[in-house]
Amino acid sequence: MHAPIPPAFALPSFASLGAMALKNMDRSRQARGKLFERAGYGPQETPFTVLHSEPGLNLRRFGDEQPDGPAVLLVPAPIKRSYIWDLEPQISVVRRWMEQGYRVYLAEWTPVPDEDDDFGLGDYGDRLLSACQRAIEVDSGKPTLTIAGHSLGGILAAIYSCLHPEQVNATILLESPLHFEQGHCCFRPLVKATPHAGEVADSFRQVPGAFLNLMSAIAEPTAFQWERMADRWLSLGNPQAMATHLRVERWTHDEFALPGRLFTELVESLYRNDEFMQGQLQIGERRIGPQDLRAPLVSVVDPRSKVIPEAALVPFHEAAASERKCLLHYGGDIGVNLQHVGVLVGDSAHTRIWPAIFRWLGEARD
Repeated sequence: MHAPIPPAFALPSFASLGAMALKNMDRSRQARGKLFERAGYGPQETPFTVLHSEPGLNLRRFGDEQPDGPAVLLVPAPIKRSYIWDLEPQISVVRRWMEQGYRVYLAEWTPVPDEDDDFGLGDYGDRLLSACQRAIEVDSGKPTLTIAGHSLGGILAAIYSCLHPEQVNATILLESPLHFEQGHCCFRPLVKATPHAGEVADSFRQVPGAFLNLMSAIAEPTAFQWERMADRWLSLGNPQAMATHLRVERWTHDEFALPGRLFTELVESLYRNDEFMQGQLQIGERRIGPQDLRAPLVSVVDPRSKVIPEAALVPFHEAAASERKCLLHYGGDIGVNLQHVGVLVGDSAHTRIWPAIFRWLGEARD
C-alpha cells in the first residue's frame, strides 16, 4: 500500500515479532509481487536512460528523442517503486508530460545501503533533488524546471520549491500531506498516543515496508483494505480496469525499507509537530514553511479521502506565497485498486485532471 508514513506505533506484538521477522515479511511480499509480474501484470514502462546515480537515487530521463520544451521532474514517495507514474501507456503520467512536449525526468528512489542509511528530509528534499536539478540542467540546457510530487513525494517537492524558488517554474502537489491537524489526519491519534518515533527507528535502523503497511491498515482500514476489495469486485466486468487493478496490486508489494532518520523526521517534525505548516521545518540552516513557496502552484485533492483529506493540503495551498494558484478535485476511479494512487493511474485523472493541469501551466507560461 502506498500511503503517508504511519506513526511509531509500538504494539507489543511488533516488539515480539522483531525486526528480522518484519524484514522477512518484506521479502515474502516482494516474492508475491513477482508472481503478479510473471502472470503478466508487471509495469509497461516507457524507455528511459539513467542520467545520474548515487546511493538512494537514480535520475531517469524518458524517451530517446528529447524535445526542446521545458523540463519537468517527477518526485515519487520514497517507499515503493517509482513505476506507479508509468504503469502502462494509456495511464502513464510520464507519457502525458511527453505528449505535451516536456523533457521528462523522474527521481527514482532506491534502497539505501545499511552502512550508509543516515538519510533524512534534508537529503531527499534538498541534496538529492538538487543533484537531479544539476544533471537536468546539463542534459537539457534548462536552468529551471517544473516539479511534481505525489503523496510523500509532494512533501519533498514542496521542500525543494521552498529552498530553491529561483529554479522552479511551477510546483504540482498531488494528494500530499502538508498539514497535520487533530481530527483530520487518520495517523495523528496514533502518533499522539505513542512514544518518539526514534525508538522504532533505533529498533530497525531501516524501517521495513511491512511495518509501514501494517500501521497504514490499522490507522485507516477502510482505505487500505475494504475499498481495495470493493474495487476488485467492481472491476470484474471490465478487463482493462481489472488489469490496472492487478498491476497496482503488484506495485503495492514492491516496497523497500525507509531510512530510520527519514522515518523519524517525517513522524516527529511533520505528523506530530506540524512544523512545515507552521513555518518551522528545519532543513539545514533554514526554517521553511508555506510562505517560502513562491512558484505557481497546482494542488490536487480528493474530497472523499480519509488518507489525505482536504484539510491535509488545502490550508498549505492557501498559505503558500504563490501569486498564481490552482486547486483541483479528483473524484476517484474504478480499477485503481488504491484510491490514493488514482490521480496517477485512474481513467478520469488522465481525461480530466491532467489536461486541466496542462492547460493551467500553459496559461501560466503565457
